[in-house]
Amino acid sequence: MQFIIDSIKTTISKSKVEKLASIACDETFSVKYLIDLSFHDDKQIGFRAAWILENVYSNHNERFLHYTNYFLEKFPLQKNLSALRHYVKILAFITKKNASPEIKNIINNYNTDEIVEVVFAWLIDEKVPIAVKSFCLNILANLNIKHDWIKEELLQTMDFLVDKERIGFFSKVKMIRRQLK
Repeated sequence: MQFIIDSIKTTISKSKVEKLASIACDETFSVKYLIDLSFHDDKQIGFRAAWILENVYSNHNERFLHYTNYFLEKFPLQKNLSALRHYVKILAFITKKNASPEIKNIINNYNTDEIVEVVFAWLIDEKVPIAVKSFCLNILANLNIKHDWIKEELLQTMDFLVDKERIGFFSKVKMIRRQLK
């Protein structure tokens, strides 16, 4: 597995990320390995592994599918804010209404209580970047179907945050409010 670490030690381009995602799908290394690598002590390696992982989900969904439960288990443990952006983006896709039936089945059968709790915590954490918070809004709105109490809590949290965050956040809040109606 040294190949992947050597490949992402230095700055990489989007095209290289896509190539590495394809290689991961050819089973040169596993999606599980990418998930584990996204927790690497070197935060840049962790970030790049998470970026590749996002591309695996986006472009090779069937390869990600077998590791969805593992991803969900690891999700609340991600502390690398750069990697976290990719994690929340993946989970926003996983929880969307138009996710594949297989993914929907996994989410419906997975206990998402801890994930919801962590996502709410990230949403109000001042150290968490706005891009992460934006995807947190999507995740919570998407999981509202599974947890009916989220709607009221999310509306209150958005009211609290709308004056504290940048203008771009406000437009996202408007979109999420429409989704919750």
